[in-house]
Amino acid sequence: MINKIDRISGTWFLGGMAAGAVAVAISLLLRIFVGGMFLPELASQTLFSLTPGQVESQAVESLGPIAKYSAFIGAVIANLVLYGLIGILFTTVQKKSLSLKGYLGNGMRSSLIAFIILFILGIMLLALTETDVQSKLNSITVLTIYLIPSNIAFGFTLSYFYRNLILLRDSSSLVSKKETTSTAAGRTEIDYKKRLLLRAGLASIVALPILYFGLDSLLHPKKEVQQISPTLATLLRSRPKTLGFEDVRLKPLLDSEITPTDLFYRIDKNPIVPVVDSQSWNLTIKGLVDKPFVLNYKELREMPSVEQFATLECVSNKIGGDLISTAIWKGIHLKDLLEMAQVKQNAKYIVFRCSDGYDVGIPLERGLFEGTILAYDMNGSPLTSDHGYPVRAIVPGIYGMMNAKWLTEVELVDDVYEGYWQRKGWSNIATHNTHSFIVLPGNAPVRKRFKDLEATNVTSNGLIPIAGIAFAGDRGISKVEVSIDGGATWKIAKIKDPLSQYTWVLWNAELDLNTEKGNNHMIVVRATDKTGKTQTDMVANPFPNGATGYHNVSV
Repeated sequence: MINKIDRISGTWFLGGMAAGAVAVAISLLLRIFVGGMFLPELASQTLFSLTPGQVESQAVESLGPIAKYSAFIGAVIANLVLYGLIGILFTTVQKKSLSLKGYLGNGMRSSLIAFIILFILGIMLLALTETDVQSKLNSITVLTIYLIPSNIAFGFTLSYFYRNLILLRDSSSLVSKKETTSTAAGRTEIDYKKRLLLRAGLASIVALPILYFGLDSLLHPKKEVQQISPTLATLLRSRPKTLGFEDVRLKPLLDSEITPTDLFYRIDKNPIVPVVDSQSWNLTIKGLVDKPFVLNYKELREMPSVEQFATLECVSNKIGGDLISTAIWKGIHLKDLLEMAQVKQNAKYIVFRCSDGYDVGIPLERGLFEGTILAYDMNGSPLTSDHGYPVRAIVPGIYGMMNAKWLTEVELVDDVYEGYWQRKGWSNIATHNTHSFIVLPGNAPVRKRFKDLEATNVTSNGLIPIAGIAFAGDRGISKVEVSIDGGATWKIAKIKDPLSQYTWVLWNAELDLNTEKGNNHMIVVRATDKTGKTQTDMVANPFPNGATGYHNVSV
């Protein structure tokens, strides 16, 4: 009978997965309520960090945020499969020593086997992560504590299955004395499978809802919806009417010139948004400085502050893409901290390090710019977790990957520093390319950053509004040109004064169907920055220096 049981390893694989589902559910609850280490999260982050930049860029371009979430969900499934294999392994090891009296012992043995295998896997993943030695040592301690309760649950759930196997084995031995036919043996084996699968199903009924709702809460947390503060909203409403933007169909564009916080794009290396406690948070200024120091959140907020409008754009943004947004940020000048620390003469680069293990470097001179700040407020309210609470860097003129979130350290070093994305092949200069995108008309992804655009693609008296945004980092925009014939001829669009030298500009023109011939029109836009350089029409993918090319829409 035991030999027949051994041959159905697939059933024990499912039993191991069911016990594993209980273990993963418990570890997920620990992650949600205690903030412990979730092994699938670590695995997906490690995989993401090891993926070459060009491959990662193509995946993000094709799948968007789903690429990162797919890696995470895949890691959860792989974790369950691993538990299934452990179930087979333990069955093989224990087949000659199964005992009804050994329920406790079997539970401890299977728990220990699972713990050892997952601990070794965790150590391997931590070894591959790009963090310092001290962080890895701290993570090993957390990993050890995190694995204990989940694997005890796995071991004793699996041992429960074994206990019923032994009962069945003993009862089948009595049956075999009276019925020695193959029919009786087959019936006993089928009965065994049914019992084991029934118990595995009961374990899954408990674990799967926890997994479903737990993973959903981690991947799609309730948005911290923050509109623009009333004071700021009043200020924006009190501005004089902008000449050339009187068309009511342009109102949604004007209303979202500052992107509402809940519509602001989010891109980082994490499948799950990091949550940082500001009460225990500190910012360390160190490296090539004469007076290193540490600030807590309260001390940082008490320093002289500045408010600044700035647009951020992700280096992986496609032409017409939605990975661009504008906000008003409040914080302190980075140069004030550097003056307090007294930077040494041989310092060349500023390194930002973050609570999620992210790091990036910017040239010292850019850190001394007036526009470079460490922000703690966004659109009149404290930063949300999505956008770097409690403190993030805002560095105008360079792509969003250089504007580090969840900041914990500022270190001065004596050489060019390549950060997380740069080690994967992305540009370390990261200067913004000049972009101009068409928001009206059409359905370009950039429309996601603007509210209430549904009624704007409406023809009135034969006139269709053409409008959008243009951005060139801290160089500013001097001119926007629009073509309605695919680039054969161009006319200058109206431009609204920007909120600051660091933000996008709004532009608009019109398509007059009463005078233009033909039913199909290819609208194309191009911008010229304030250095006199017009954006290139050469099409380039985002990797490694940011996308280039003209945006066009067919009407």
